[in-house]
Amino acid sequence: MINLLTTSDEILASARALITNGGYNGFSYADIATVVGIRKASIHHHFPSKTDLVRTLIRRYRDDAEMGVAALERNVQDPLELLKTYAGHWAKCIDDASRPFCVCALLASELPALPPEVAEEVKGFFRFLSAWLTSVMERGAKTGALSLSSEPRVEAEVFMASVHGAMLSARAYGTPEVFPTILAPTLQRLSPTVAR
Repeated sequence: MINLLTTSDEILASARALITNGGYNGFSYADIATVVGIRKASIHHHFPSKTDLVRTLIRRYRDDAEMGVAALERNVQDPLELLKTYAGHWAKCIDDASRPFCVCALLASELPALPPEVAEEVKGFFRFLSAWLTSVMERGAKTGALSLSSEPRVEAEVFMASVHGAMLSARAYGTPEVFPTILAPTLQRLSPTVAR
């Protein structure tokens, strides 16, 4: 099989894995050079600074998320099913360790120590995710597909916090099953068929 990844792609993939395992300050260009099999100078050619590298990584991560959400919206119309499918995506990623943690959620925990340019990209990702989840909650409330106990924006933030908190708990316990177990009550509470 032909490897279609460019050196830049390999650098970004390595940085993502290293951030997921150790955070922003938990890796250096030397670590990436070892993983990718290139010299540090080559990394600097593609990304002059670590800030440039991580900003690019987050932008790509957000682009991927936007494309994923657009595809999800094309394939799933029911708001409750959208939320379940989104949660299911993360449950699968955590279970098979393909994406065991949201890079932006991890970086958000380091926000005070991040360079301002990186922090702004992380905040931008959260604004995007919050806006999308708010729109899902609004549609669900309007059609009766979701039962909200707060305004849509608040429900969106609660859901997002539940997803990221469940990721953290699954990681802390080292048990992927923790993720869907924690999210189940949140999804059940949003279901209009649950007796109140």
